[in-house]
Amino acid sequence: MSTDLAAEAFQGLGRLCANDSGDRIVQAPGTTGLERIEAWFHGPVFDPHRHDTYAIGVTLSGVQSFRYRGAVRHSLPGQLIVLHPDEVHDGGAGTENGLRYRMLYLEPALLAGAMGGAPLPFVPEGIVNDAGFRAMLASALGELDQRLDELFVDDFVAELAGFMLRHASRPAKPLGKTAWRAANLARDYLKDNALDLVRSAELEAITGLDRYALSRHFRAAFSTSPHRFLVMRRLEQAKRMMSLGTPLAEIAADAGFSDQSHFNRQFKKAFGLTPGRWSALIRGEGPVEILTAA
Repeated sequence: MSTDLAAEAFQGLGRLCANDSGDRIVQAPGTTGLERIEAWFHGPVFDPHRHDTYAIGVTLSGVQSFRYRGAVRHSLPGQLIVLHPDEVHDGGAGTENGLRYRMLYLEPALLAGAMGGAPLPFVPEGIVNDAGFRAMLASALGELDQRLDELFVDDFVAELAGFMLRHASRPAKPLGKTAWRAANLARDYLKDNALDLVRSAELEAITGLDRYALSRHFRAAFSTSPHRFLVMRRLEQAKRMMSLGTPLAEIAADAGFSDQSHFNRQFKKAFGLTPGRWSALIRGEGPVEILTAA
């Protein structure tokens, strides 16, 4: 396994500080019920303690060593840490090379809302190896300089509940028949209001489903989340504006993005090119290189 997992998926704010050799914690913009950090440490750091949130994160480089439920655990790069609320643990760097990790702290009430009345999941080992779980976690921990959108959090928590149940060895409740009417109502509303701030409560009122059930049914119907569907409609608007020659500096806000950097990252994530490169290509500025197999 690699000794350094500080890959692009987990960059964001962290890339600004990746070469910092001092101990520090960087906090992301706050979201109700969810706190995100990136930390760099050398040696033992945390005395035994417990908190009233889930602590779920990924070790990026070094070894994260901690005592949890009567045993010493060692998390290597790429491994996930899942700590249950009110469980005593300590923590620090397990080698002299130091430690870098990202973590989110989730209020149990937020996860409980996605459980449909079932008990909260308990992952006993404390360390999880699961590439899918890690990729899902990267969606929340990959851009620490951005505030998380409310619709994104709904979908994230719904997916998180599924992974937590799997590693708690509990079967997820079957989705049942896809709620097509509710999914289509949500889709139409998102399309009609793509440039506005859409709240979860609005979709709940329109569809009659709670936000977590809607996220699951929407994904079953359209293979994407309400949040991602909304982002793609905004990117479509941005592309239309580019084709009309609108300056890039004006597009981010007019297309519903929080700022230019957020727009740039979402555009490249969706299309594989920066907005500037896309704009230049559709205006025919400069030759386009076509790569062929040797």
